Amino acid sequence: MKLVLFDCDGTLVDSANLIHETMRRTFAHFDKPEPKVEDTKAIIGLTLDIAIARMQGKPHADEEAVEMMAYYKTLFAVVRQDLGFKEPLFEGIRELIDAIGPRKDLLIGAVTGKSRRGLKLVVETHGFDKYFMVSRTADDCPSKPHPAMVTECCDETGMKPSDTLVIGDAIYDMQMAKAAGATAIGVAWGYASVDELNKAGADAIIHHPSELLSHIG
Repeated sequence: MKLVLFDCDGTLVDSANLIHETMRRTFAHFDKPEPKVEDTKAIIGLTLDIAIARMQGKPHADEEAVEMMAYYKTLFAVVRQDLGFKEPLFEGIRELIDAIGPRKDLLIGAVTGKSRRGLKLVVETHGFDKYFMVSRTADDCPSKPHPAMVTECCDETGMKPSDTLVIGDAIYDMQMAKAAGATAIGVAWGYASVDELNKAGADAIIHHPSELLSHIG
């Protein structure tokens, strides 16, 4: 039995445009310089208040970052409804989840910097809710790369970190996995480069979702 934990943004769904547009509007509302797309992609995966602080060069989330986070959350659903701002699955993800979801030797879950509401919307929209048995979000745990998201999923399912795979596109996913004692699988189709993922401790890099099958066994 293995536990397979997926990051969401940048791993399952391509949400960069949606996140960046919401971030851009948030920064404009607070009279902040408009962030670049590269700046937004660099923080995807972090808990939102920490991400906003990081984008402004702040070491920690201060009161202003918390206020901006609250405003961002009010905007997100509005921006999501705008034409062109959806969260499509990356190529091959549906086939992968449909292949591994029914397997009796696997438990599937999610570890994400999204809110629980945001994760629920993604998995229900794409019909994955019947497969994802466990999850931890920004509402439940400290921000990545803290290992709590992984260790709590392990505790809930009775699985050992050594029998757990964490699949993600961000350096924070790799760092979180290694801190928890799990196997870190980086994906090349997300927002961090392969070199960044390797430097962050990735045990392997996959370039298409179908390649994950060989690592699961």
